[in-house]
Amino acid sequence: MDGWRRAAMRRVLLAVSGSVAAVKLPELAAAIGGLAQVEVIVVTTEHAKHFYDSKDVPAKIYSDSDEWEMWKQRSDPVLHIDLRRWADLMVIAPLDANTLGKIASGICDNLLTCIVRAWDLKKPLLFCPAMNTVMWEHPITATQVQTLKSFGYIEVPCIEKKLMCGDKGGTSTKEHGILTNLYFWFTRDKDTSKLNVCYTPWTSHCIMIIRTQTR
Repeated sequence: MDGWRRAAMRRVLLAVSGSVAAVKLPELAAAIGGLAQVEVIVVTTEHAKHFYDSKDVPAKIYSDSDEWEMWKQRSDPVLHIDLRRWADLMVIAPLDANTLGKIASGICDNLLTCIVRAWDLKKPLLFCPAMNTVMWEHPITATQVQTLKSFGYIEVPCIEKKLMCGDKGGTSTKEHGILTNLYFWFTRDKDTSKLNVCYTPWTSHCIMIIRTQTR
């Protein structure tokens, strides 16, 4: 963790789409924002707002309305470009089936997908799929996931778990947890044994909370 502490402030753009897994946005934003030398901003789709209370999210949140309210005339800021410039790394968690299809097809009709379309491919982008099993097993899903990976985006893979609807579906594996990936990208240290982590299972992801070490 010493290398992490010495690193310059890192900026994480946490994007959330309309999966029921968005109920854990407050927990994930707190976990990422609690890491040493990390600043987090949240980007949300309108449908994702249904699953969380913004008052519980310990980070600034931007949505579609902010994009349009900020721009009134030429020379005004363009929010999706400013956020793309600001971020060192983007995490889409959860990535629902609808947004997965949009990104794979190049559609950019909201703030989240506009940021992705304008993303600097020299920066890492992690995506964490979350959907019902039948949706996950549809043949187009594998094609769309592979398309995103061909862009250089990094998949946080799925394991099977019982979902809120009663079916079984995808949830991120411990070995490829979101915060482990952040640690690697910010330190380039592959030795994750240095991390003191606990696993908190939730609807569609397994959050890895890195505890501060005092050594």
